[in-house]
Amino acid sequence: MLITTASFVSKKKEKIQWLTLEELQKANGSLQKPVLIDIYTHWCGWCKAMDKDTYNNDEVVNYINDHYYAVKFDAESKDSILFNGKKYGYNPVYHINELALYLAGGDIGFPTTVFLPSVSAQPAPLSGYLKPAELEPPLKYFGDGFYKTQTFQDYLKKFSVSW
Repeated sequence: MLITTASFVSKKKEKIQWLTLEELQKANGSLQKPVLIDIYTHWCGWCKAMDKDTYNNDEVVNYINDHYYAVKFDAESKDSILFNGKKYGYNPVYHINELALYLAGGDIGFPTTVFLPSVSAQPAPLSGYLKPAELEPPLKYFGDGFYKTQTFQDYLKKFSVSW
C-alpha cells in the first residue's frame, strides 16, 4: 500500500532560482556564470504569460538553473541600485529605473530578457514575449559559451531547436 501511495505523490516542480541584483553581486564573486535578467513590470500581461509559459517550462528551468545567474528586475523599481560599480536611480519622467533603460539599450519594452556573458559585459537585450523554443537559441549561445567563438547569426545556422 505504501508503494501505491508513493506513486501518486507528485514531485515538487522545480522553479528558476531567481536572485535579486544584490544576491547576484555576491554570488558572482565565487562562481562566474553568464547572467540572465528578466525585466518586467507588475502590470505587464505578456510578462505574466512568459512567467507562466516559458519560465515554468522544465527544459528552460533546468537549463537556466544549471548555466546562469537569473535575476528578476522590476523596471519600475524606485530603489537606487548599485550595479557593476555604477549607481542607477528612478527616472520620474519615464517612470522607470535607469538600470532597466541601460540593460535594454535605451529601447525598453516588456518583458525584456537581457543576456550578460559576465556582469561587466555589454548587455544583449531581447524585447518581447519569448516561447521556450524562441528562448532556447540565445540561452544556449551564451550559456554554452558559443559567443566567444562565433557570431549569433553563424551559431543559428547550425542550431536545431529541441524544446
